Amino acid sequence: MANYVYVLGSLGPSSPRTYVGWTNDLERRVGQHNDGSGAKSTRGRRWQLLYAELHPTRSEAMRREWYLKRDRAFRKRLLSHAP
Repeated sequence: MANYVYVLGSLGPSSPRTYVGWTNDLERRVGQHNDGSGAKSTRGRRWQLLYAELHPTRSEAMRREWYLKRDRAFRKRLLSHAP
């Protein structure tokens, strides 16, 4: 089964934000974030997919998610290149 780590970006009303997560169904998960049924911290914003990685196992995806959540410089660079 495919496991994805993803970074979402939002240029919402107050300030730009990123969100990092993992899933095994990327399209469904991004849709959940945008329709308000995703993570509580993503509600009320319009999100776009900035980055995704494919991992063969859930544990590898979760490990990478942990790393990307702490890499603020990487997430900031992604936001600066968002359309």
